[in-house]
Amino acid sequence: MEQTKTRKWRWGVNRWIILFFVILGIIGVNLYPPVQPHIQVAAEKLSEKPLFVLPVLGEVYLTNTMLAMLLVDVILILVVIMVQIAVRSGSLVPKGITGAVEALFEALYGMTEGAAGSKWARVIFPYFAIIMLFVLVANLTKLLPGFETIGILHHSEHGAPVQQLAPNVYTVVKGEAAHGEGYSVVGFFRGLPTDLNFTVALAIFSVFMTQVIGVRAQGLKYFVQKFFNVLNIFSKPGFGVIDFAVSILELISEFAKILSFSFRLFGNMFAGLVLLILIGTMLPVFAQSGVLLFEFFIGLIQAFVFGILTMVFMSQAVASHGGEDHH
Repeated sequence: MEQTKTRKWRWGVNRWIILFFVILGIIGVNLYPPVQPHIQVAAEKLSEKPLFVLPVLGEVYLTNTMLAMLLVDVILILVVIMVQIAVRSGSLVPKGITGAVEALFEALYGMTEGAAGSKWARVIFPYFAIIMLFVLVANLTKLLPGFETIGILHHSEHGAPVQQLAPNVYTVVKGEAAHGEGYSVVGFFRGLPTDLNFTVALAIFSVFMTQVIGVRAQGLKYFVQKFFNVLNIFSKPGFGVIDFAVSILELISEFAKILSFSFRLFGNMFAGLVLLILIGTMLPVFAQSGVLLFEFFIGLIQAFVFGILTMVFMSQAVASHGGEDHH
């Protein structure tokens, strides 16, 4: 019998490159100690003047979460273009990102078909897939280097002094700034889910489209049966009152879904933002990789939870038609 040779682990070229950047990061932290930034819930403004003024909303400023949304849109458009090119090439075996997207969509469609039936899976799947993919990309882009760390200097009461590194290049340093001379860094990009405006808008879209699909499946009786069920209140007073009370609770739960959707995603992602900032100011570079990996899984799980809940609620809205389809 031939003995299998075991290869000893040894440093390769790529490993030495990784070690070089770890050492460089430790040296950089010691030369320019990081300053704990000022953390705020609202997205930071990148311009002092508003972009435009709306009649009801008032002044609209350019924020770092707006730029993050543009980045997410560009990434998704590039993915769509790459998949479209791969499909038009006629290749029967998808490779690279095309194969990953196809495998993901196939799994999502299988879950949708199992929950809503084959008839309504084609209607629900596009919303389920795009919401999950959009939230997933938005969650993961905030882990890119430069998010919340590279930006412009703003005057701040809680700011720190600055040091000039090169012409028109400054860095914030530790120390006490003179009164009115403090600065803080406002990043060009900030994680999109850390903006409550985004999570609320996405939650409203999810709940609204659930009602649209419910009306499409059951007609206007969808509202009567689910939210204002008074069909049996006279013929069967006892059960009719119970059905009416349950329908009112269903109406309240629809508004509660908006709150739960919004604050679940926002809370987890904003907590991750604060954790990454604090860990980045307390630990060297090589010790931050574990936190980044943890945030990667949190972003993946939150995208799946948001998408799967949307799909389940839409499947419940067409439950009766899904039963007829199975029959």
